[in-house]
Amino acid sequence: MKSPKEPLKKTVTFTGEYVEKNFTVFDIQNLKGKRQLSQTLPSTPEESTAAEQSGIDWLNVRYDPQNPKLAEQIRKSAPNTFMTFAMPAKNIASKQTALKLAFEAMEMGADSIMCSTWSLEHILALANAGVPAQGHVGLVPRRSTWTGGLRAVGKTFDQSKKIFGDIKALEEVGAWAVEVEVVPSAVLEAITKKTNLVTCSIGSGGGGDVQFLFAEDILGDSLNPFPRHSKQYCNLIKIREEMQELRKIAFSQFNAEVKNGSFPSKQFEVSSSEEELKKLTDYLSNFQ
Repeated sequence: MKSPKEPLKKTVTFTGEYVEKNFTVFDIQNLKGKRQLSQTLPSTPEESTAAEQSGIDWLNVRYDPQNPKLAEQIRKSAPNTFMTFAMPAKNIASKQTALKLAFEAMEMGADSIMCSTWSLEHILALANAGVPAQGHVGLVPRRSTWTGGLRAVGKTFDQSKKIFGDIKALEEVGAWAVEVEVVPSAVLEAITKKTNLVTCSIGSGGGGDVQFLFAEDILGDSLNPFPRHSKQYCNLIKIREEMQELRKIAFSQFNAEVKNGSFPSKQFEVSSSEEELKKLTDYLSNFQ
């Protein structure tokens, strides 16, 4: 079922261009506690176009400063949807670098920057420069060595208290939103009521302000096992496998027909009149 789209709002980008978007940061903040938004991370321009056409509220995109072309294509393929660019901390060595890369992402069309493993100091630098910055708490895969690997976080009082402390620290440095990953639903629900940050739940139940799932999970489009918290709404990987089998069948048939001479048959050939063909054969007879 196709979801209704938000009326577009006129706004101005970081580079001074007039654009229309479904949401601004202000809009999303004002919806906190009123209704949940949907969020996904597409991996291709085709996925982002489909997400926008389907009324998905908020898109994330992986942004690699050294190879930004894909992020740029995804941005252009969903021009009216609020979009966060997720940038790994491996590229961030200083506040100056953080600002430079964030500005480049905003110039490309980002509406917000996902600072998953960034230091608080670097997030503060973005906030002071007026760049919307989003944090990440709970299970942070790239920091999972500190929480015992890829597993749920926040089941004990001490763990849930730390999650709340991490969120308050993000508040203090000026973040506007936070992704909360694989945390007990009741924990996120309780914490969401005590923070002004927009909370994006991935595997953390319905207590957040936003529901986030990766596009590959929604579409059933991965060879890897799907996370327990994800739901597959179709099975694209099966369709891809079926397509690959059809490719092999078609190539095999073509190869066989070329070998046995049945392709090309008359229906696939261009013909000429006998008169014109005789002129050619008479002409060619003059050559050895």
